[in-house]
Amino acid sequence: MTKPKVLLTRKLAEPILAYLQEHLDCTVWDKEGSMPRAELEASIHDYEGVMLSGGPIDAAFLDKAPRLRAVSSVSVGYNHFDVEAMKARGVIGTHTPYVLDDTVADLVLALMLSAGRRVAELDAFVKQGQWKKGGVKEEQLFGMDVHHATIGIIGMGRIGEAIAKRAVHGFDMNLLYHSRSAKPDIEERFGGRYCSLEELLKEADYVVLMTPLSPETEHLIRAEHFDLMKPTAFFINASRGQTVDEQALIDALQQGKIRGAGLDVFDQEPVSPDNPLLRMPNVVTLPHIGSATSQTRYGMAKVAAENLVGALTGGKAHVVPELKSLAVNTAK
Repeated sequence: MTKPKVLLTRKLAEPILAYLQEHLDCTVWDKEGSMPRAELEASIHDYEGVMLSGGPIDAAFLDKAPRLRAVSSVSVGYNHFDVEAMKARGVIGTHTPYVLDDTVADLVLALMLSAGRRVAELDAFVKQGQWKKGGVKEEQLFGMDVHHATIGIIGMGRIGEAIAKRAVHGFDMNLLYHSRSAKPDIEERFGGRYCSLEELLKEADYVVLMTPLSPETEHLIRAEHFDLMKPTAFFINASRGQTVDEQALIDALQQGKIRGAGLDVFDQEPVSPDNPLLRMPNVVTLPHIGSATSQTRYGMAKVAAENLVGALTGGKAHVVPELKSLAVNTAK
């Protein structure tokens, strides 16, 4: 029986590659990094499946891939999928939920602690030789507590729940959350309170944005929302850069409307060296590393491989919700 022909756009760990080769006819990009987009588009014509980490899967791409039946993304987000174009062509799209929940939640707490206690700023202060007797008043090094503060989580999905668990059980924080609907189990387990976005912004000491990117959530947080926040509050974003109006965030920080920010994502990535956020000592900036641990990235690649096999052989796969009607079986 002929195996479905697939293209793997980056090197994989040997056990994962062996699993894929057992079920599929694999062509592997064997150079460092990901396969360049131009080369991917030039090569995709004869493949039934592709495993990748990003880049738009839209009508223009699908025009170059007449045999394509499945796209396996090594990511939980799938805003790079044009689901209508994929649905029209009968192309299944899969992603890797669950695997990275705890890892991203860990990073969000790290951003909160780093921003609140000024970890990155004061690390630079020490390394630059500014920590001297009589150099600054002790009060000039003070930060803000995380324990017993109020956290407001916007987007109470799986990662939001993992953040809530850490915040409430680890730091005795008070929990507010805003989501598409109330979640009684969150309130029962963590003592959280469902509230409007405006109420959350007014009351939270740490505002954590964790919504997926969609047309509805693009620029969800804008200038009027920063106006509602406490001047002592911190804004934390580990979702997508486009979920916030970045210029409005810059303005809010420059005008002292909020105390600081912790950011793992930006409107433009990699972030421009000219971005004012990079010159603000009260802003912690990370290079979109939410899931970047060796264990989690291995787990994501493993799930993506299983998704690709399942989607092309009628097995189980984590198909994105909008495309589940195309799949024979989908993983729970």
